[in-house]
Amino acid sequence: MTISGRASDGLSGLARLQRATSVGFTALAWAFRNEEAFRLEVLGAVVLIPLGLWLGHGGVERALLAAAILQVMIVELLNTAVEVVVDRISIERHALSGLAKDLGSAAVMISLLLATVIWACILLPRFFV
Repeated sequence: MTISGRASDGLSGLARLQRATSVGFTALAWAFRNEEAFRLEVLGAVVLIPLGLWLGHGGVERALLAAAILQVMIVELLNTAVEVVVDRISIERHALSGLAKDLGSAAVMISLLLATVIWACILLPRFFV
């Protein structure tokens, strides 16, 4: 039994890991097909992660530059999950539904700001100091 009270279909060990991986890839494919913002973030990641790995000095800088980009994608997926749940509950306009969606968008905005700050803190001193 999980915390939510839902049974885990009796899967455990590698079978559970395999199913979780499959579900995760299916969800990523759905997001890529249906969410323009996620497609743009994937495109950015395809460019910026290799660039960060090349520009970073040492493992910590490389990890921070890559993680900053990946966390934007994570927050976007969570924002999409909030939007899907809100839409599932009701398609009617409601102030709280709009607020939930707006807060998710704000989280994405802050994650983009954080990524920008991380990249700037690591890379700008090399070019301007």
